[in-house]
Amino acid sequence: MRIAVSSDMDEPVARLVVDELRRRGHTVLAFGALRAGDRKGMRRGTELDGGVVAGDGWAWSAEAAAREVAAGRTEQAVVCCWTGTGASIAANKVAGVRAALCGDAYTARGARKWNDANVLALSLRLTSGALLSEILDAWFDAVASGHADVRANIEHVDSIGVADRASGGIADDASDEAHDGAPVGETVR
Repeated sequence: MRIAVSSDMDEPVARLVVDELRRRGHTVLAFGALRAGDRKGMRRGTELDGGVVAGDGWAWSAEAAAREVAAGRTEQAVVCCWTGTGASIAANKVAGVRAALCGDAYTARGARKWNDANVLALSLRLTSGALLSEILDAWFDAVASGHADVRANIEHVDSIGVADRASGGIADDASDEAHDGAPVGETVR
């Protein structure tokens, strides 16, 4: 399988993702700090606004990997940043991408099974080598559910951004009522 991998920082776990995917027989296309010439992030430990921050290229590198999936040039992607959150948000902005931030094997399995996730987002800070192996095992062992309710949810998720873009904002069918008929913000008893 062809898999795009991005990271805003050249961290050991990001390199381990690439190595582990190749060891499993996948072809890896690297982006961000993992590829010469791409936008580089800051070095780990760079302080900004009084706190330690990750690289500054997480949005660009995650978008690049996600676009490979959306264009069909890769079947999947793994996007990494310090927390994994920014990379998952950026990847999810690309139409056709369903990125899931997975910090454990159960979440990875569920993301593939119930969300048909095609992009795995990982935290450079929290993912150890052993945990990475467990997450990848679960990710690749799981298959998307064919259950009608699961498929309906996935189709709806895929249509959300399309409807918003077509209407120039909030989708026309957006409702201010909750699923149970109660107005949003009102307590249901």
